[in-house]
Amino acid sequence: MVALSSIVRAAEPDLSALQSLTTGARPIGKAERLARVAKAQGLMRKAGIGAVLIEAGSSLDYFTGVRWGRSERLTAVVLPVEGEAMIVTPFFERPSVEQTLAIPADVRVWQEDEDPLKLVAGFLTERKLSAQPIGIEETVRFFAFDGLKRVLPDARIVSANPIVRGCRMIKTPAEIALMEAASNVTVAAYRWLHPRIEKGMTQPQISALMNAATRKLGGTPEFAMALVGEGAAYPHGSIKPQVVADGQIVLMDCGCTVEGYQSDISRTWVFGQASKEQRTLWDHVAEGQRIAFATAKLGVPAGSVDDAVRAAYEKWGYGPRYQLPGLSHRTGHGIGMDGHEPVNLVHGEATPLGVGMCFSNEPGLYIPGAFGVRLEDCFHMTESGPCYFSQPPKSIDEPV
Repeated sequence: MVALSSIVRAAEPDLSALQSLTTGARPIGKAERLARVAKAQGLMRKAGIGAVLIEAGSSLDYFTGVRWGRSERLTAVVLPVEGEAMIVTPFFERPSVEQTLAIPADVRVWQEDEDPLKLVAGFLTERKLSAQPIGIEETVRFFAFDGLKRVLPDARIVSANPIVRGCRMIKTPAEIALMEAASNVTVAAYRWLHPRIEKGMTQPQISALMNAATRKLGGTPEFAMALVGEGAAYPHGSIKPQVVADGQIVLMDCGCTVEGYQSDISRTWVFGQASKEQRTLWDHVAEGQRIAFATAKLGVPAGSVDDAVRAAYEKWGYGPRYQLPGLSHRTGHGIGMDGHEPVNLVHGEATPLGVGMCFSNEPGLYIPGAFGVRLEDCFHMTESGPCYFSQPPKSIDEPV
């Protein structure tokens, strides 16, 4: 039976010792968004692209400030190679969209019985861009792509990756600062949570405590995954319920946002005394993190970071490659406004590491049927090499 105290702590935790860490966080301003548009336009000219279509989502927010969810009703932006952008949105949504619109833009609306892609086509035709290649952001849904082809059948549709990735992959100091703030919140929440874990607690109770601390510390919870015991052997958990018990692994993967920018930090510890096998696996993962960080030098292919970690793991008897026991996923992923962004630290990724790129460093090790360990800290590339947003833990005995 779960102890009553743990139920109360999860439902109504005492957060009186926590204060917001984000009161000084500065949202991305108009000048930076205009600079992003200008950079995108420069990349368009270089690539010979006339315009880029971006649907609602993080890229729309990135360039325009418009924070909008996706539905069957299209809200999108067209970034032309020159001049102001055009926003297309339903007529009745215009006032709401304009509340967060942070750049000058031509807002065009469509009624429920009209085709929004005709507005896009009309804008491209007016700007004399319909005969030039049109870039499509990689997450745009098929109905928008197909609708544009229908109204502009002769249009040449191309990938907008060189433009959108070319901007978003390189973070500015303002973006780095927000990611640092988000990481500070998550680390502080872990430190508050760790001594409050009790025997018999369930995974949802642990997650609820983490989210409550995150909110009090000034972050917006994005995810708080708690994996206990055997569940930690599977990177994203199992449907099999687990409760905290003596000698069991607790693996947590948590993140929040601050002004739209994310943290992603994993910590692993043992409730009670750690076994020799648990200590060995934890130490190997910590060494994997150190190898990844040391390999992440300016100009090296992103995939070389994963290769270096995997080579060490295979030397220690894990794998080979993605086989278990071992590292069954990539060493890391890009991060920014989205928890997972291009590009990844994965074998075969040739993109060279450059200043402003941000990645997770999470070379976990997993033993099916037993337990797993994942330590995850994110870093950004500077002129002098990688720099952590959060410092890796010291040991399995000092895990946060």
